[in-house]
Amino acid sequence: MAESAVSTRPRRGRLGSPVAARSSGYWGGVVQRLRRDPVALGALLMVLVLLAVAVFSPWITPADPFASSMLKRLRPIGTEGFPLGTDELGRDMLSRLMLGARLSLFMGITPVLLAFVAGTAIGVLAGYAGGPLNSVIMRTIDVFYAFPSVLLAIALSGALGAGIGNALLSLTVVFVPPIARVAESVTTQVRARDFVEAARASGANAFTIVRVHVLGNVLGPVFVYATSLISVSMILASGLSFLGLGVKPPEPEWGLMLNTLRTAIYTQPWVAALPGAMIFMTSISFNLLSDGLRSAMDVKR
Repeated sequence: MAESAVSTRPRRGRLGSPVAARSSGYWGGVVQRLRRDPVALGALLMVLVLLAVAVFSPWITPADPFASSMLKRLRPIGTEGFPLGTDELGRDMLSRLMLGARLSLFMGITPVLLAFVAGTAIGVLAGYAGGPLNSVIMRTIDVFYAFPSVLLAIALSGALGAGIGNALLSLTVVFVPPIARVAESVTTQVRARDFVEAARASGANAFTIVRVHVLGNVLGPVFVYATSLISVSMILASGLSFLGLGVKPPEPEWGLMLNTLRTAIYTQPWVAALPGAMIFMTSISFNLLSDGLRSAMDVKR
């Protein structure tokens, strides 16, 4: 009896590579393009390390970040027991930098997330509605967008008063206008597409069209743009703390640490520059990660 000649090997394409059972889809392609970008992967690794340090810092700090000693103040980098030296009150700089990552990342990421939700909702509403409602919403957004972000954040924080909550509210208000403008622009383009017109002709209501057809095409570009604002948010949050409008002592936060160490710039400049170096590296990492995401999501590549 003749045996079946059906082969169990995977079918191969013209170049010899196995033909996938099904396409990995758009997001699968994004992940593959991102994996081929070493700069973006390095930035992602840096961000993940910072997030891990921020989450586990209360348990992994080598010393008590609040324990002070005037006899050990302003020790240089490399001092025994203090690898990154001590601050103006004799507190371990390494421990304070590690614990400070919590508040610094929280103050940098949270306003962008809140603005992403609010700005996307406002932009999608204005872009899909069009007409007079679009004009009213966008002209109101333009009033806030006309002010430089730094001045607007300082003005709002100064009016509301110092504190973490008021600083978060001020930064959220600063980032809503640019995100709303991007969301409105993308929504206006998507609204004119054939598949939206077909859904409208089939009798789908506005809520269903926005939920099923519009948001899927809007959230990606808006999210990538929002990730690029995290570095700006971190710099602004650190600036507010530096000016005394954000985090209050003795909580460790990189901007506040820069403020308290500014008098030591002539005696221990390397120790005083450490919080600024952390702000710089974190901001650069988020910027590079955002650029990598933007390139990976470009289907024309």
